Amino acid sequence: MRILLLCHSFNSLSQRLYCELAERGHQISVEYDISDAVSEEAVALFRPHLIIAPYLRRVIPASIWQAHTCFVVHPGIVGDQGPSALDWAIQNSEPTWGVSVLQATGELDGGPIWASENFPLRAARKSSVYREEVGAAASRAVLAAVERFAEGGFTPCPLAEVVCSPRGSRRPLMRQSDRAIDWQTATSAQVLARLHAADGFPGVADELFGRPCRLYDAWPEDTLRGPPGEVIAWRETAILRATADGAVWIGHVRCPDAAVPVKLPAAQVFAEELAALPEAPFVAAAHGSAASTPDAAAEDAQWAGLTPAGRTWQDICYEEADAVGCLHFNFYNGAMSTRQCRRLLAAYAWACRRPTRVIVLFGGRDFWSNGIHLQQIEAADSPADESWANINALDDLAEAILRSENHLTIAALQGNCAAGGCFLARAADLVWARAGIVLNPHYRNMGNLYGSEFWTYVLPRRVGSEAAR
Repeated sequence: MRILLLCHSFNSLSQRLYCELAERGHQISVEYDISDAVSEEAVALFRPHLIIAPYLRRVIPASIWQAHTCFVVHPGIVGDQGPSALDWAIQNSEPTWGVSVLQATGELDGGPIWASENFPLRAARKSSVYREEVGAAASRAVLAAVERFAEGGFTPCPLAEVVCSPRGSRRPLMRQSDRAIDWQTATSAQVLARLHAADGFPGVADELFGRPCRLYDAWPEDTLRGPPGEVIAWRETAILRATADGAVWIGHVRCPDAAVPVKLPAAQVFAEELAALPEAPFVAAAHGSAASTPDAAAEDAQWAGLTPAGRTWQDICYEEADAVGCLHFNFYNGAMSTRQCRRLLAAYAWACRRPTRVIVLFGGRDFWSNGIHLQQIEAADSPADESWANINALDDLAEAILRSENHLTIAALQGNCAAGGCFLARAADLVWARAGIVLNPHYRNMGNLYGSEFWTYVLPRRVGSEAAR
């Protein structure tokens, strides 16, 4: 069939559905829903058999849904209605959530049901749940709905007649007043739920060191304590803020009054204020030293805290068993700054000296890597110099992986991967990918970069010269 994807933006879910449907032989076109006229023109030109809206921020025009069958993918259980479905579910710690595929009727999320899928709701950031559980459930539900539409004879069930458990309700747009945190009384679990529900967009409006900001990228802390609401320590890019019964790490903030108001590491934004606060170093682990020189021994000591030690914020960690070393690097949104690339290179060099035969590069659960850190570059005093430093640091890491002669190297992609991250993964001997992740290996809009991450050499070995070209 000819299927038109009508999207506010071509986000991760839209990309995944595009790939899933195209793999099954459908002809897919994508149109951004920026106005009635643009959407109407796209429908007239493409003449779709079916329209699917994976991600919209407004109701489909009546001129379209009255003339064509339109599926709306709603990230909520059957009966849930409203624009903040996932936000409310995460903030309220719902045990189960789901995805519904409804037919557009003009009523927001109120059309008849073509398919639905539920899943256990993980206590995690909204952006993570959306990419993983919502993406998988939406894929199953959309494919089922498309098959029912193609076969004909299926009658979708009106929402008012659906009997199921659990069942959702109509809820309003979640506003910042609903997300506000009372740091004097809120527990760590309550703070994490609110920060997780706002992660990605819009963040939680708050204040740090007397400066208004939006908070993102929260992690639990099980050991350190302090006066509720106070920033009590920092570590690398993150700061630690006390709650009523513990503390949480905050990795990123966005300050609207900044010269470049983008998300940046919290410890970077508040570097001056943190100078008077203690650093909380990583907990040392019991790795036996494989060092052969005093310099190597010093590096072993530097990276001894790589192994996970309880619940805390840690962007690089290492596990080892049966001659296999597993190096995890969980950078927010997959962006790798100059310093992060250099730290990861040092950790990789350290892992190469361990008595192992295989090194598995796991990346993070949500992203393996998205390449250089564009927001850090944008906010730098000299974006040109920072971009040059960043790409060289990433290339140095790629070269180190390529030149590993004593280990089999494996890039194990748990999450999505894009731009330089895709080509960094190809520096490894083997590349493994979890089913359902989305790769965006394009450079078309970045000035036709040539050879970064050494992909001039490694890509033809993966896909052949013609495909590489």
